[in-house]
Amino acid sequence: MSRWRALWRGLRVLAHLLHGWWTLRRLLARQAPPPMTPLVREWSRRLLCLMGVELVVHGQPPTCGPLLLVANHVSWLDIIALNAVQPLRFVSKADVKRWPLLGTLSAGIGTLYIERASRHDALRVVHLMAERLQAGDLLAVFPEGTTGDGTALLPFHANLLQAAIAAQAPALPVGLTYVERRSGARSTAPLYTGDTALLTSIWRTLCASELQAVLHFGQAQCASGRERRAWAQELRSEVERLLQTG
Repeated sequence: MSRWRALWRGLRVLAHLLHGWWTLRRLLARQAPPPMTPLVREWSRRLLCLMGVELVVHGQPPTCGPLLLVANHVSWLDIIALNAVQPLRFVSKADVKRWPLLGTLSAGIGTLYIERASRHDALRVVHLMAERLQAGDLLAVFPEGTTGDGTALLPFHANLLQAAIAAQAPALPVGLTYVERRSGARSTAPLYTGDTALLTSIWRTLCASELQAVLHFGQAQCASGRERRAWAQELRSEVERLLQTG
């Protein structure tokens, strides 16, 4: 794709982000804000469209909670793709809150932030997650704790699964990948790993042609007496299987 077309995409994306920021501030200022779910879904779908990303969904997405969605993590684009299917309350690293525009939008839709280096903060977030699950929310976590390269899953951290155990809520495994539509090969454009700068990853995505975000939804499962580490391993195996289904 030409750089000029990618730049045009980028300008339209920036305008969409600014419009979303303005809309969010206006809605939250109301005494009785409207339901956010349909707004977030449509806004996320429009953003994918502006970036030239086609959404492909396999399996049955969740429609109601309480439920803890467990997915692999390869890009900043993951949150947008998942919200385009079913808006969720994410648990994210605190760094995201400081991202320009995206951080403000993320906080505005109820993201729970965690300082991963702090054990005390992890316990705080687990308690918040359990409360939200008991209230019937749809939550989402990336148990790898960081983004991978899309070729192999990192180990799953089990700490946050304790919230689902405490709330007696099921977990739903999801496999997420990005592919080139014509070849079906995995795309590296949206990857956000290692020392890659956020703007670099965004620019690569804008420059990509025929990019698809492919989501495979598995079957919800309960802990059924398993402790969190054993459950995390089972969920990891299921996400890995979903990623291999094509």
